[in-house]
Amino acid sequence: MSALFSTVSKVRNGYDPEEVDEFFDHARQVYEGKKPERLTSTDIQVSMFDLVRGGYDTHEVDAALDRLEGAFIARQRAEYVAVNGQQAWMNALAERARSLYGRLGRPDGERFAPAGRGESGYDMDDVDDLCDRLVAYFDRQEPITAAEIRSATFARRRGKDGYAEGPVDAFFARAIEVLLGVE
Repeated sequence: MSALFSTVSKVRNGYDPEEVDEFFDHARQVYEGKKPERLTSTDIQVSMFDLVRGGYDTHEVDAALDRLEGAFIARQRAEYVAVNGQQAWMNALAERARSLYGRLGRPDGERFAPAGRGESGYDMDDVDDLCDRLVAYFDRQEPITAAEIRSATFARRRGKDGYAEGPVDAFFARAIEVLLGVE
């Protein structure tokens, strides 16, 4: 077991230590160039571990995943800038931001597809409130960080009263990448 993460009591659930150790070992080897494959920030965002009794503390592991994602994005930025220059990186970020901003220009309640009949979705007002904060950020009226978006929570709604989760999650994952590219 890793010395990086503490374990929770045997009566509580935590992340499976074997899976976590394997993932972080693999990520370290990829980052250090000891493995030929690439690991992207998206791969890190979607990593999931089984819950087991007495496993690793989920908050510690999640915080480490956030730092790992930031490290991979910083390296991606450095590699891109080394090949294409700082201005090209800023242009690429601006293009991604324009794509996000286009979605944000839609009216409240219409930014994302509704959840399917009987499916769980995200509360439209909660999602639209976070979208409005992004609009204010892009309009240079209000700061926002990737951590704020990452930690946002939305109430649940069923069917057409909520936004479908997949498109919302994908949109905010892209927003996090843009914000991390700027930070």
